[in-house]
Amino acid sequence: MTTNQQQFYRRAFYLAIFTIGYNVIEGLVSIFLGYEDETLVLFGFGIDSFIEVISGLGILQMVLRIRKNPGDPVSGFEVRALKITGYAFFALSFGLTAGIVVNLINGHKPESTLWGTLISIISIVVMSLLVMMKERVGKALGSAPVLADANCTMVCIYMSIVLLISSVLYELTGFAYADILGTAGLIWFSVAEGREALEKARERSYETDCCHEEGCQK
Repeated sequence: MTTNQQQFYRRAFYLAIFTIGYNVIEGLVSIFLGYEDETLVLFGFGIDSFIEVISGLGILQMVLRIRKNPGDPVSGFEVRALKITGYAFFALSFGLTAGIVVNLINGHKPESTLWGTLISIISIVVMSLLVMMKERVGKALGSAPVLADANCTMVCIYMSIVLLISSVLYELTGFAYADILGTAGLIWFSVAEGREALEKARERSYETDCCHEEGCQK
């Protein structure tokens, strides 16, 4: 591996660390404020951030593996992280769906969505910068996994946009179903992300099995 490649993998490592740290903070703040303001979409957004942390740990392991030896097979940790991420997204979707039903029955509305607006704006800015930097690193290395990580971060931007639209709509108009519609948007993305994570887990499990059968000689 050349010195230039080592530098870019070092950047990929730091980007993965930052992504994990940011999602932890974002998750804690969003869950707390979502609970305080009784806004389901912000609360769900916070839980999603912690699911992204699990995914990020798998990405971090992947970057470390490739950086150490690009020829090494996919690790079991990466596959397990993907499976946990996939099932967690489905669990989140189920929980949010139940929350929508309860809120519809009770006619519940959020106290405020101001925090949801602010958090979503910050998230869009931060995640947009991360996508640009990850794409730059991925293209420089010619690394499909790093570019795939950038695409995952892009989905976080879409979720942030959903949070922003629903939060602003409710804050400006008081539209009763804005929070529910925003939550439905999170469910849609969560199901899509869950399916993709499980598909990737199956693909990487297959790669690992093939590597073992062939003695990892490439």
